[in-house]
Parts: sequence; C-alpha cells; structure tokens
Amino acid sequence: MAANNRRMSGKKGAQVGSGGQRRKGLEGRGPTPPAEMRKGHKKNRIANAKAKQAVRRPVARGRGGKSASELVVGRNPVVEALRGGVPASTLYVQQFIDNDERVREALQLAAERGGINLMEAPRPELDRMTNGLNHQGLVLQVPPYEYAHPEDLLDAAADEGEDPLVVALDGVTDPRNLGAVVRSVSAFGGHGVVVPERRSAGMTAGAWKTSAGTAARTPVARATNLTRSLEAYKKAGLTVVGLAADGEAELGDLEALEGPVVIVVGSEGKGLSRLVGETCDFRVRIPMPGGAESLNAGVAAGIVLYEASRRRS
Repeated sequence: MAANNRRMSGKKGAQVGSGGQRRKGLEGRGPTPPAEMRKGHKKNRIANAKAKQAVRRPVARGRGGKSASELVVGRNPVVEALRGGVPASTLYVQQFIDNDERVREALQLAAERGGINLMEAPRPELDRMTNGLNHQGLVLQVPPYEYAHPEDLLDAAADEGEDPLVVALDGVTDPRNLGAVVRSVSAFGGHGVVVPERRSAGMTAGAWKTSAGTAARTPVARATNLTRSLEAYKKAGLTVVGLAADGEAELGDLEALEGPVVIVVGSEGKGLSRLVGETCDFRVRIPMPGGAESLNAGVAAGIVLYEASRRRS
C-alpha cells in the first residue's frame, strides 16, 4: 500500500494552463477572402453598390400621371412581349384558333408568370378591339404605366444618401431608345429618367422590351414642361449637362459628373431644343475619333452614365 501511495504521489495534479488560447493564437486565419468581401477594396464598394441597388426602395409612382393601356397584336409580337417581361393584364385568345407552337408558348408563358387573365373571344370581338389589325388570334393587353414625378427621383437619391444621377430626354420619340436609356440608368446606378409629356416616347411595350426588365425598378418620370423641371433641378443643387455635338466642353474634362447632375440627351437628328439648351449649365460633346456625326440617345446616354459612374466609384 505504501509503494502504491508513493506511485500515486508522483503524479501531477491539476495545473493552471492557457485553456488552449496559445494554441489558437498559433492557428492561421484561413484563406484570404475574395476582393468583393474585403472592406475598402474597390470591388467591395462596387459589390455594396450593386447590393444596395437590388434592395432599392421603390419610387412612388403615379404622381406623374398614367399612360393609356396598350394592345400588343399578333402571334410573334405577343410571344416576344411575354418573353421580354412586358407587364400584361389579359391575354385574349381567339376561339377555335389554330393551335401552333407560338400560341402554345404564349399560353405557357402567361400561365407561368401568373396574374395574367386568359380570355377566349370570338374573332369579330378581337377585330373590333384591334380596329381590324391582323391579330392572328392573339392580343395582349398592357396596363397603363404609372409615371413618377420628377421630384420623386430626387427623393429616391436622398433616401439612399447619394448624389442624384438623372437622365432627361428632349425630343426622343423612339420607345426603343427610351428603353435603352432606362437600361443604362439601371446598370450605372442612376435614379431615373425624365421625359416630357408631349412629343416624346413613352413607356410602351416596345420600351419595356428594350429595357430588358429594368423598367420594373428604374422609375420614369413625366414632366409637363421639361425646361421648368430642369430649372427646378438647378434650384435643388443639380448641375444640368446637355449633350451636343458642338458642345464647348469635352466629356472627359467635366468634373460636374462627380456630383448631383441631370444629363440631358436630345434627339439624334435635331439635338437639344433651343430653350433646353439655354437652360443647361454645360453643353458637352463626346469625342468620336471615328468621325460619326452623332450617336443615338441610348448609346450617348450609356457613355456619359459610364463616365459618371466611374468618377463616383
């Protein structure tokens, strides 16, 4: 028993240790996180901006009025509109229609999207609805577009703590150009587009399709008088920059793009109207070494928006 006690007494009892802290301190911190996750990195700022844009609070629409409802007529146009995400309330299908591939696709797309009423109608009724156009048994009703008010775009920028970046269109009558501008504004972090109430393209099915779905989150405001709206923007602290082939300043030299700005794009043929041109703080030209006389509104707006986004990042 004594020998056993001597053997037991030779063992160490409980010792005060580091609790594994030293071992943990020697462990590595794991692989370096990607650039998008490193605070302060340029790619991290870009990723944060994209995330913020994805959860951007929707602008209240309707204060700028509503457009009239629109009908998309014909099998190919209806299918393309449904593919392009054009808003729709009702799909009218002719009774006893020849059920080809396009008809089946239109019905499938409408059913998959949900919220679109499917109505069967006799041919005479569709003829009456379309004023005798060749509807081929398919008619898609597009609901009225609810325009924002020009002031709403400033409110949206303020809600996000950003300097306003707005595009105004002067005399642009092609809906596809409007859709392309909406798409560029969305891509480069702009806050919306302003169009005049008269003599201007509106948010038709063609504009929706060209916007590639971005019109759902990028507001289009309608101004009763574009010149007065630009003057109101100036009073709110925005710099009004008009694009003109004979502009006094060159795009690359314009520091105003770094702050609150509204970019005004005129029509491809006539450019800016006289009153709008006189309202601009700067008239800016885009250098074109290739010798082209002008760019269409969608391309010109995209170039300037990219330059503004680059300067702000």
